[in-house]
Formats: sequence, structure tokens, C-alpha cells
Amino acid sequence: MADQQDDAIRAEPIGSAPVPLSVLDLATVGAGVTAAQALRTTTALAGLAERRGFHRFWVAEHHSMPGVASSSPAVLLAHLAAHTDRIRLGSGGVMLPNHAPLVIAEQFGTLEALAPGRIDLGLGRAPGTDGATAAALRRTDRLNESADDFPQQLAELTRFLDDDFPDGHPYARIHAVPGPVQGRVPGGVQSAGRPPVWLLGSSGFSARLAGVLGLPFSFAHHFSAAHTVPALDLYRQHFRPSAVLDRPYASIGVSAFAADDEREARRQVLTGALSMLRLRTGRPGLIPTPEEAEAYPFSPVERDFVDSWLVNVEFGTPDAVRDGLNDLIKRTGVDEIKITTTGHGREARLRSYELIADAYGFPAAV
Repeated sequence: MADQQDDAIRAEPIGSAPVPLSVLDLATVGAGVTAAQALRTTTALAGLAERRGFHRFWVAEHHSMPGVASSSPAVLLAHLAAHTDRIRLGSGGVMLPNHAPLVIAEQFGTLEALAPGRIDLGLGRAPGTDGATAAALRRTDRLNESADDFPQQLAELTRFLDDDFPDGHPYARIHAVPGPVQGRVPGGVQSAGRPPVWLLGSSGFSARLAGVLGLPFSFAHHFSAAHTVPALDLYRQHFRPSAVLDRPYASIGVSAFAADDEREARRQVLTGALSMLRLRTGRPGLIPTPEEAEAYPFSPVERDFVDSWLVNVEFGTPDAVRDGLNDLIKRTGVDEIKITTTGHGREARLRSYELIADAYGFPAAV
């Protein structure tokens, strides 16, 4: 089991990339674009990522955000599994406090049955939305307590995935299906594999917990860059070898956008910066067009926010993006990069990943 899990987590880089490159997608919805069109773009992007040799394709759970269509990762991953053949698919992540652990175990057991050996279960501790929406999701207003219960929820989920509650436990006779119980009933045949669990974070809490439990860890550098290195240090300092990993394995999510020229890349990343500005100031909406973003009358305070946001986005020509990613890899010592691209327009977003793959010498098709 340990070797299987380790092999499912680690990968070899291809081309000139120092580490494996993966994709994190939010199925972003731009102005003038329907959710259906946005989800078709995500599907096309997953196919492109597979053809070009990106290692994983993850989708993130967010709620009550008009510009993000990935509110239901398990549903979207099932669709992507039907439209790909090799690439690993996963959640980046499922927000565990929003769900009963048994439900997640059933959903990801189903995904593992649909795409054996290709599913990752990335888990987050935050709600992925505002407090009122989180309360609506959980049917409770005890939000802080739910977040503080994360280690216990994680332990419960893991036992459902492994079907190993001890005798006498209230859940000992409850089984997540599809799951290991199907291999123990008369005539049953069940794969020994299950999705590897990752912990996600934007601060030190999940970093420390992932280390103590010996799990792989993915940090949200794309929106918490100031905390990246401290969190990775905490993860490595607290890491204990486990049945899953014998040594640490850390990835980071990085916002990047490549275009044929620097000006076009800047126009595209400005759409993401304006979208984030609106979200942070309580005005969530669709991803604006480059024209709208360029014409927006930023106040001095808003301009400072945008400039500080763009400092942590790797954008420009393909060579510039590659060099920026390589420098980030050296500074952080990460084992894998998950690239997320926020821009407006299907072709521009697909083109960005093609250009990054070309810059690293990825094969045209694998």
C-alpha cells in the first residue's frame, strides 16, 4: 500500500522542467460567457494538459462566486474522467468542513472506480466561500468549531476510505461504497487502491498537520505568497515517515500566464487582478474582459492592491514565465508546481498552457 501511494504521489519531470508541472483550474466564467461554455473550456484544458504531459489536473471547490463554476469538484471530475485517459485528476481541493466525511469517501470511491489509479483527494480546511454561504452549506453557524475539528474529520474520512473503524466504534458497521468492504463480502472483488489524500493550505496549520501525518502537502502560493516558504519549512520540519510517504512531498499552486508578447500577457492577468480586487471588497462577479480591466478607474489604494497581487503572478513571454517558475522552484525547493491561469477567453487560456509546455520542451503529444 505504501509503495502504491508513494508512486501515485511522486512523478518524474519531463522536458527541461526541474519538477513535474500540473494544472489547477477553477472553471472560471468570464463576462459574456455561460457556465456551460466555461466547463467546456475546462474539459478542453484537461485534454490539452494530458496530451502535452502535465502530470495532474485538479479543480477547486468554491461557492457563491459568479466567476467560478467549480462548486462541485466530484461531479466535474467524473466528467473529466470520461474525457481523459491517463492524466491524474483531483480536487484542489474539497473543503472538508463543508461535507460529511462519509459523503466524500463515497464520492471519491466512485471516482476511483470510474478512473482507477488516477484520482487524488486534496482536502482543505477553509470553507471556500464567505461565512453565510458556509453556514448554508453546513446547515450550522458553528463555523469556527467546524474548522477546529478538521483533524478529527480527516481521521474519520481516512477510516471510511480504508474501511477500518475499530470494533465497538459507532461507525464500525458503516461502509463507504464503492470501497474496501466489497472485497470482503462473499464473492466480492475490490481493488486495493484508493485515492491518495493531500492536505492543502494557505497558512501553517495544514502544513504542520500534513507533516505530522506524513501526507503530501500543497500550498496556495497563488493567493498567500508571503506565507509559502514558512509553511513549507513547517511541513518539512514536522514530517514523519508514514505508510503513505517516506519523505516529504510538497507542491505549490502558482498563478501564471504566458502569451506571445508581454503586453498581451499583462492585459490578461489584469483581468484576474481586477476580479480578485472585486472579490476582496465584497463585489464578486465574472472575470472581466481585458478591455474592461484596462479601462477600470483604479483608485490609488486599488492600484496598490493590483500591483502587489501581480508581483506574485508569473506572466509575460513563454521564456519569461519559464524563468520565473524556475526561480520560484529554486527558492522554495518544491517537488511539483500546479499552474493556475486566470484570464478571459478560451483560446487565450489554452494558448498559455501550450506556450508554457513549449517553453519547457514538452512533447507535442504524449
